[in-house]
Amino acid sequence: MELSARNNLRGRIKNIKKNDINAEVLLDVGGQEMCATLTAGSANRLGLKVGDEVSALVKASAVIIGK
Repeated sequence: MELSARNNLRGRIKNIKKNDINAEVLLDVGGQEMCATLTAGSANRLGLKVGDEVSALVKASAVIIGK
């Protein structure tokens, strides 16, 4: 499968907070934390568990930086 997302980051799941609708997945990506929000159905379908090694594909039309 080819994807248009250029940023493919490998990471390990540190924590999952899930309710009936959404899942918040906290990743460790090279010592940095990254948080992904997806539907609870997608998290269940993927069988995500703490400790799993996953890919985070990032495609954004804007990156906002603050100081």
